[in-house]
This record gives sequence, structure tokens and C-alpha cells, in this order.
Amino acid sequence: MFILIFLFGLTLLFWFCLPKPLFKSPTSYVIDDNAGQLLGASIAADGQWRFPYNDSVPDKFKQCIIAFEDKRFEHHPGFDILAFGRAFRQNMQSKKVTSGGSTITMQVIRLATKHKRTIWNKLLEIFMALRLEVTYSKKEIVALYASNAPFGTNVIGLDAASWRYFGRGPDKLSWGEMAAMAVLPNSPSLVHPGRNRALLLKKRNSLLNRLNKQGIIDSTTTALAKLEPVPDRPMPLPTLAPHLLQRFKNDHQHNPQGDTRVRTSINSSLQQQVNDILEQHHQVLKANDINNIAAIVLDVETGAALAYAGNISHREDPQMESDVDVIDAPRSPGSTLKPLLYAAMLHNGLILPNSLLPDVPTLIAGYHPENFDLGYDGAVPASRALSRSLNVPAVKMLQQFKYERFYDFLQKAGITTLTKPADHYGLSLILGGGENTLWELSGAYADMARVLNHYNNYKGQYNPADYHSPVYSILNKTEKPGLERTGLLDAASIYYTFQAMEEVMRPGEEMLWQQFSSTQRIAWKTGTSFGFRDGWAIGITPQYVVGVWVGNTDGEGRPGLTGINTAAPALFEIFRLLPVSRNWFEMPAGEMVKIRICHQSGYRAGQYCQDIDEMLVPKAGLKAPVCPYHQLIHLSADGKYQVNGNCESPDAMVNKKWFVLPPSMEYYYKARNYQYHVLPPFRPGCTQLENGNAMEVIYPKDGAKIYVPLEADGSRGRMICNAAHRVPGVKIFWHLDDQYIGETLDFHQISLNPLPGKHILTLVDGNGNTVNIGFEILNKEK
Repeated sequence: MFILIFLFGLTLLFWFCLPKPLFKSPTSYVIDDNAGQLLGASIAADGQWRFPYNDSVPDKFKQCIIAFEDKRFEHHPGFDILAFGRAFRQNMQSKKVTSGGSTITMQVIRLATKHKRTIWNKLLEIFMALRLEVTYSKKEIVALYASNAPFGTNVIGLDAASWRYFGRGPDKLSWGEMAAMAVLPNSPSLVHPGRNRALLLKKRNSLLNRLNKQGIIDSTTTALAKLEPVPDRPMPLPTLAPHLLQRFKNDHQHNPQGDTRVRTSINSSLQQQVNDILEQHHQVLKANDINNIAAIVLDVETGAALAYAGNISHREDPQMESDVDVIDAPRSPGSTLKPLLYAAMLHNGLILPNSLLPDVPTLIAGYHPENFDLGYDGAVPASRALSRSLNVPAVKMLQQFKYERFYDFLQKAGITTLTKPADHYGLSLILGGGENTLWELSGAYADMARVLNHYNNYKGQYNPADYHSPVYSILNKTEKPGLERTGLLDAASIYYTFQAMEEVMRPGEEMLWQQFSSTQRIAWKTGTSFGFRDGWAIGITPQYVVGVWVGNTDGEGRPGLTGINTAAPALFEIFRLLPVSRNWFEMPAGEMVKIRICHQSGYRAGQYCQDIDEMLVPKAGLKAPVCPYHQLIHLSADGKYQVNGNCESPDAMVNKKWFVLPPSMEYYYKARNYQYHVLPPFRPGCTQLENGNAMEVIYPKDGAKIYVPLEADGSRGRMICNAAHRVPGVKIFWHLDDQYIGETLDFHQISLNPLPGKHILTLVDGNGNTVNIGFEILNKEK
């Protein structure tokens, strides 16, 4: 009975004697490119260069280590009685320990347990080695040894040693180099700069002779291998993507799944070229104290990063702050969200691709947006407002769409950086009032391109999984997509958005791109944050998305730091690295309907529209507004005057359809559009039946709160008031708080010097029409 209990206990001890996990030492964070080549690595937490376990061991190393350490490895059960007997005899003859007789399996146990070299521990290693051989194959045991053996200084494992001593992976080592690797774990102290090189060389050559004697390599290979130098000083590891390495490290620490090595989607050749482009631009930009630049290249189909350059790399200069990964840093995006709003407006049928949008001085709840050039068009087609990145039309669109709704849309599109409530951002959200990352923003445009590419493949349906964050590792997705009839954005709205973005004027030599058949078709958008702190450029093709950011990581603004001047040139240089294709997004005809469009206004044609186009638009365009700017007017027989029933019989009237903009829009629009015809005046003596919005105050707007700065001499400054009147030659009489202050003719502008407080501005024209607006002058002292 005692024997049975002993045997049972021994069996349990045998089965559970191995530690779990076998190796607990921390490992280096390692990233490889899409071909498996090293991009970069960081030292492990214990100060060792120790790459994670690699089950793939080059056959050269396996043959070398078996020949050197354990020639009967393939045949013994973990313990070699012959080798142990030989070691015992040698130790007795020399009266000291000169040989341990350990097998490779036993050495794996010693590496895992860190046992001291005693007779008892040797017996324990034999016991555990037998157990190891039960669970692991010979191939796996060699891999465990190769991944955890010491190779000198602070280098652990064959992978790390190969890169530290030879600057390349172990699969690319020669016989001479691999033989040097095989003898190092036996005496790792040999590998010290300038120490024991002759002894290492002797051991290496002895192993080569043994390989030749066993017929593994021929005499010529042996002789050539002996001519190769042995490793000297450790070499620096590649640092092609240091910011991606840090990102992987952070991601793994927050979600520790898998080991600390990842095969990324990065193309190392493209990564190096992108790094070079950013460095070239950095050298130019830093002359203006613009220190940082970042870029990312995404594959549209997978959303995988092909290049990830989070910043320039100048660690020797702390002022450059080059360790900051700007790709993942929330920054003000400037105008880069405008295409998303344009697409959302099309998707919801609120506008058509070329609907006229107001572009006039605007004040909305105290918010006064201005265009970058401080000018106004009066009215501008929506697509052109996007391609020119006009701010006022964008704010008008967001006012119509509602910023709360756009806030929710951005979150559904994968934007996670808007951490405060929608009211915190308000209408400024469309002009960079929030924060975004280059990672998420580039990913959102890749999502849109992916949806458009897949539309016809999915036979007019949508896959919600097409909206996802970018990735930097290779994914193997095989699940069948769950298709739906509608998506976050329909394909037609995305198509017209990219069409408008393609019309943006390119910088420098790219300006004439359409004249060259070899030039890439690119939809792109720039952005500049308030205070010239951030310059953005994002470009989209059916295959790729490229995003570039320029600025200072400390947020310092610089004159001239605009997206078009700083980020766009780098964007197009990066696109020139990518395969050039003139192929463009296929028109999603199944998501479009042909409707009648008013040529002048871009709205659905109304009953008074004369010049009508038939155009394919997103299906939601069927519910878009009808043209509000065409009306039927009554003219005198000679066409010089407007008339009405009070002064002309209906039989003598000439009825004509006329394109009429509101006065403030007309004021700016007619100066830029020579074909616009102002309404004729009413015939003298002909009473105007209705106001008809003939007069409008451009500035100030009703409810405005205005601060009038002091002049250089300390006196109070003056505010300039503007008005527009549709009828030329009509006087406007200006009143402030019921006090007459002056009159204007044709050019309706007047300067005022009101005291702090609330005021009423009243305008009366020569026909008796009246406009009243209220405003408040702020007191600086308050």
C-alpha cells in the first residue's frame, strides 16, 4: 500500500513539477513589418534584450547547437546517460567541475528555474527534463532554448542576439555567424567588446570543424566560414517606427492579450521613404520655428496602416519633443470636418451637391464666423464652398443640420475625442472647435472610401463593419458581412463629397495636375486651427488615405502655419510614393435618382426656374428644398420698371421669371458674378405693394454684442455699419435710438460712435420701407 501511495505521489510530482508558465521573465516589445522584418524593439522591464518566444528556429542553428551541446539530442528522453558518465569521469580526473553533461532539455529547465549548480539540483533537472520531453516536441524544446539562452551582456535569445550582433534576423545568418551564435550560450561572458575574441574564434572554428566532420557542411563552406569575423560591439536595433512601437506598448499594457511581439501592416520601404520626406520638410519648416510633422498612410480596404510616422526623430534635441506621437494626439482639426458635414447634409436631403449657400457676414448667438480671406461671395454652391473651405457657408450648414446632430454623427463615425457635451462646442465644431486625432480622422475618411468601394460589390447594400478604427496589425477576417439596406452615409453622398474634394486647388507644381495623364486623382482637404497652431492635409483615393499634420507639439502657433502651405506639399510627395492609378470611385448609380435642377441656384427646379439641368443626385435629394430664389415679376412694356396692378393694367404688363437673391446676398454676389441681373426699380408713381426685403442690414446683426476698441490716441473708436438695398439710386436714412444721424446713396455705409449700452438702429429708405435692429456696445472696463 505504501508503495502504491509513493508511486501515486511520485506520478503527481512528475506531472506537476514544471512551473507554469515555464518562463516568467519580462520580454521586449517588438514590432515587425508586414514581411516579418524587424521595425523596432524596446528593452525588457528587467533591462534585458529578450524577444518573445519564437517557435521558428533556423535549421542552421538547430544543427549547430546539437553538434556543440547535445549530439544525441534527437534520441535521448531528456537525459543522456553517456554524456553524464563522460562528464563525471572528466570532473574526477581534473578534480574540479569542467563539464556538466547537461542536455539541451536540461539546460532549458535550468534557464526556466534558475537553479544553482548542485548535485541535488542536477538530479532535479533530470527529473524535470524527462517531464518536459513528455509534453514538448524536440522542435519546441530547441525553440525554448533558442528563445531563452543567454548570449552575452544583456542579450537573451537567438532573435535578439542576431540583431544585436549582426544587424539582421537569424534566418539570414551564414554558417560562420550561426556557429558563433551557437557557442555563445556555453560561455556568454565571451561576448564583451574587446574581450576574449581569440577564444570565441577558436570555439567557433572548432564547431565548424565538427560540422564538417559530421557531413553537415562541406570543406569549402567550412573554410569560407572561418574567414568571417566574430561579433564585436553590439549594434543598435532598427528604429523605423518608434512611435508605433510606443503605441503598441501602450495598447498591450492596457489590454495584455498575446505576447509582446506583433507583425504589423507596415511596409518598411514605404515607412523609410515617408520618414525621409518628413525629415526634408522638417529641415525647411524649423526655420520658421515649426518643429514637428507627422504622417500616416492607410490601406482603404483593410484600414491597415502602411506607414506610421508619429513625428520627426531628433531625440538628441529635447526642444523638438520628437518622442510625442502626434498621430494619436488630440489637436484642433481646423476645417477637416467640413466634408463629413457636407456628406451628412446630402445624405439627409437638406442640400443638393450645388445648392447655393449664403456667404455673408453672420452673427449667430454671439458667434461671428469669418472666411479665411475675410471676404464674402454672397452666395456660393455647396460643392464650391467645400472645395474653397469657406467658413461662413459651413457654419450656415451646421446651423441647419444642428450641431447636436452632427456631434452624434461624428461619434457614430468613430470620433472618440469629443469628450465634452455638444453644447460645449456649438457651431464652432465645424471650424475646429473640438479636437481630433490624425489616426481617427484619417480612419473616418478611409471608412467613407471603403463604403463607396463596397457599394456595388454588396449589390447596393451596406456593411456596418466598414466603419472601424484603423489598425496596425495584419487581420484575417473571414466572417460573412451582415449587410443592411441603409448606412451611416449613402454611397451617392460620399461620391459627391469626394468629387467636390477633388476640385480643391493643389499647391505648387501640383496646380496643373489635370494636364498630366500620369497624375493621381486625389480627393483632399486641408485644415488650419485657430491661431495657426495646426496644419492638416488628408487625401483619399480608392486605394489609399494619406494624412499629414504639421505644427508644434507644445501648441505654439506660427505665422504661415496653414494646412495648404505646410501639410499639403508633404501630402502630395507621399502620394507620389504610392502606385499611381487614374482609376476613380465608381459612380453608385443605384443610389441616385435623376431630377430637374435649377441651374442658377442648384436647388430642385421650381415653377419659375427657366434654365433647368437634369442631374443624378442622392435619392434623399427628392425631398430637398425647391428653389427659393426664382420668382415671377411684372414689368412695364419696355422692361425698364417693375409695375403692379395699382399703376398698370394686367394686359400691359410683361411677366418675367427672375433670379432674385436677398439683399445682403445680392450685395456681395453681384460683385463677383457679372451675369447676375438686379431687379429693375419700380416705376415712379407706382406704389410698391410689399416690402419684398428690398433693404437689409449687413452689419451689425440683430442682437449683436460689439466691443469697439480704443484708438492709438486713447479716444473711443467708431463702428462701421453696412446695409444693402436692392434698388439703385434709393436713399437710406439712418437713425440711432430715434435720432437722425445721416443718409447714404448707393454705397450704404456709415460710421457710428455709440456709447456703451443697448441701442436701436433704424433704417428708412426713400420708399418708406423700414428696418430695425438692436445691438449692444460692450464696456471694456466691465
